[in-house]
Amino acid sequence: MISAACSEDHAIDTVVFDLGGVLIDWNPRHLYSKLITCEAAVERFLAEVCTAEWNHQLDAGRAFDEGIAELIKKHPQEESLIRAWQDRWEEMLAGPIAGSVALLEMMHDRGLSLHAITNWSAETFPIARRRFKFLARFKTIVVSGEEGLAKPEAAIFDLLVNRTGAQPGRSIFIDDNPLNITAAAALGFHTIHFTGPEALREQLLDLRLIPSDQRALCGVQKSPGR
Repeated sequence: MISAACSEDHAIDTVVFDLGGVLIDWNPRHLYSKLITCEAAVERFLAEVCTAEWNHQLDAGRAFDEGIAELIKKHPQEESLIRAWQDRWEEMLAGPIAGSVALLEMMHDRGLSLHAITNWSAETFPIARRRFKFLARFKTIVVSGEEGLAKPEAAIFDLLVNRTGAQPGRSIFIDDNPLNITAAAALGFHTIHFTGPEALREQLLDLRLIPSDQRALCGVQKSPGR
């Protein structure tokens, strides 16, 4: 859903993307389904050991070595699986979400100002930069682990605004996490809650941010969010 309509005097000229779950298919299940044969056991491990809350600490700047060591003390029987989070982290990346990347390219071609705010560890983001060449389309990427701030904190959105000069009222923020969408909207951003490339394409068409002939866009695919 698009959070607000825009008048001609406040036309959108800036698009701010989340990365994991919107443009990049990151999911720890891509790795742990190889290491744990039972799907229920994978879900238990991610709910009780390497939890979303623990990973959020890494995204916010906590060192991997420190976070891994803490979990091993709490769950020594899971040591090899915990260490895999660091040692085999790249296997959590399935690849780009092709339909979303195609939309990013269209907006780049139209001359829109493109930026990103991502909750991502500073230790692993260089892997993404190396693998995903489309990241060069962004004028600015604010990486939570590099800043010691993470969505949905208002401060990370303020940092983007101060660093780029973007005006929230002329900007669309796209994210798959409803908490991040709520935070951005409270700061005056127009927002799109990402549920998949097909829905995003339709919303961008309605805003006239991509060419009208793209209603027949092919190659879209969905991905679990981060």
